[in-house]
Amino acid sequence: MPRLLSDDEVERQLQDLPGWSRDGAELTATYEAPDFPAAIRLVDEVADEAEQMGHHPDIDIRWRTTHWRLSTHSEGGLTQLDVELAHRIAQAAGRVGASSA
Repeated sequence: MPRLLSDDEVERQLQDLPGWSRDGAELTATYEAPDFPAAIRLVDEVADEAEQMGHHPDIDIRWRTTHWRLSTHSEGGLTQLDVELAHRIAQAAGRVGASSA
């Protein structure tokens, strides 16, 4: 079972995640892809990563813009799983040419 991260741990790890921020018990980011198919590829790549991790993001997609929310609901806040998934989302975004908005 993952443990909740302290506020200091979250803030320190966010320094390595440009475009990501904390909103209460969630990490959030927005990525804008070059076009709609690239946005869908981003979601598809992250779906594979999330499934492998057994940890799934909340995703909202509007044309070429994707909004991401991460939280470990079973723990009631942020864990290392959220930070790791944020890194994987950022890497996938780079691969499809999406940039943080």
